[in-house]
Amino acid sequence: MQDHLWAPWRMEFIKGKAPTGCIFCELPRQNEALTPDKETLIVHRASKSYIILNKFPYNSGHLLIVPNQHTALYTDLPDDVLSEMNGLSKLAMKALDARYKPQGYNVGMNLGEAAGAGVKEHLHIHIVPRWMGDTNFMPVLAETKCLPQHLMTSFEEIAAAIGKELK
Repeated sequence: MQDHLWAPWRMEFIKGKAPTGCIFCELPRQNEALTPDKETLIVHRASKSYIILNKFPYNSGHLLIVPNQHTALYTDLPDDVLSEMNGLSKLAMKALDARYKPQGYNVGMNLGEAAGAGVKEHLHIHIVPRWMGDTNFMPVLAETKCLPQHLMTSFEEIAAAIGKELK
């Protein structure tokens, strides 16, 4: 008997057109409201940066901290932007702790194509919650990652948790 894994939202990625501009510049312009936005997956906006749910996550709850300023170079960002991004990283982890109770995190940036950056022209910080045993044979044998939660459910829960952290 053959088992099937269904991830219908991946077809959008597979068949979708590559964005012509910078996705991290364009998404915040689609809806400039300061409230969470399901269309863009932006769960929180600050004055110089924002938190967005990764549309193609490594794990459920995978967040990105993105500066509003378009740059690939860490050294080009002013200290106040870097400080705000660090604060948003802390906020993101507090919200993930409250909702998901991860046992650890991968936090970091892939700067440049050689470092594995998927969007090399606009730097961003990855916040990936991790649990003991959250990796298995699937990524190695089938190049498939099993995610236990739908993206929209993750969005709703993380946006609510961030809202609680801010109160």
